[in-house]
Amino acid sequence: MSAIRREERGGRTVLLTKSLLRGDRVYNEELVEIEGEEYRTWDPFRSKLAAAILRGLPDDVVRPGDRVLYLGTSTGTTPSHVSDIVGGSGLVVGVELSARVAREFVENVARKRKNVIPFVADARDPTKYSITKVDVVYCDIAQQDQTEIALENCRQLLRDGGTLLLVVKARSIDVLKEPEDVFREEKRKLEVAGFRVAKVVDLAPFDKDHAMILAAS
Repeated sequence: MSAIRREERGGRTVLLTKSLLRGDRVYNEELVEIEGEEYRTWDPFRSKLAAAILRGLPDDVVRPGDRVLYLGTSTGTTPSHVSDIVGGSGLVVGVELSARVAREFVENVARKRKNVIPFVADARDPTKYSITKVDVVYCDIAQQDQTEIALENCRQLLRDGGTLLLVVKARSIDVLKEPEDVFREEKRKLEVAGFRVAKVVDLAPFDKDHAMILAAS
């Protein structure tokens, strides 16, 4: 059975991930029993990856067994669902710069889940969390040079043919430009760097002025 499940509730699609840790809630999400398996509801208003999947990214953009470098974990909402998806044979390496926020990530997610490794580090310097090559780099960082940070991590840590999932926060890059123009410019940066961009997904109405770029190295 897939790690992600879709259900129709009241005319809308609800995403769920199969629980890696039965009975554990990370952000007061609903736990649902389906055919003897426990699933966690995945809130697209609190997770940009869930929003992007509902807006058109493939359900299997992250797969069981994947090794994922997650830049900008915050308190761990989305990383916990990524942990569910990759499962016991996968790995989530979570990087968060803020020590205060990282403590919540460790308490809420990393301490409980054996497939999550936390680092309190600046994503501009991947040598601080030097690890084996990964299958996916996921970048969700509110910095003007967020795309350059993602590319540097990919150059050092993403395997050939691996996947980049880049959250573009238009207002963090340029408050004066139209978000669609910013999305195009960041897409172009990836293409110039040699990435094949498969999809650019606007995250509205879940996140205003945000997009998710799916690209392959």
